[in-house]
Amino acid sequence: MKGLKKQRRIQIILLAVVALVTATALVGYAMRDGINFFRSPTQVATEPPAPNETFRLGGLVEGGTLARGQGETVRFSVTDGNASIPVTFTGILPDLFAENQGMIGTGRYVDGTFEATEILAKHDESYMPKEVVDALKEQGVYQEPETN
Repeated sequence: MKGLKKQRRIQIILLAVVALVTATALVGYAMRDGINFFRSPTQVATEPPAPNETFRLGGLVEGGTLARGQGETVRFSVTDGNASIPVTFTGILPDLFAENQGMIGTGRYVDGTFEATEILAKHDESYMPKEVVDALKEQGVYQEPETN
């Protein structure tokens, strides 16, 4: 009787371990394309990612570079003060998207141009995504917003 309880306990523990490993593997598989790493324009310029890698690019929309193409295609450059990366985006830009403002785009870097599939802009006159602020501070070009 004692040996049967011990054997049953070992079977339950092994089953729990197998279930945990399977669940972890499934979560990892599901997130393989869902984890997007933020990069500044300087990081992209120095270490270009593979054309099939999806990542987030953030910085300031460079003044004088915003150009609307045919249809909903928009071209502009994103800078962090050291490097500038050309961006193309086909779609509707957020209402608060403007030159010299913070933005983050999700997409791929193909042939020297960041092809964005999603663009996020600031929320109000003082908001800038944390990753963008950190990258700009690292480059020494961040200025604190004025408060009223």
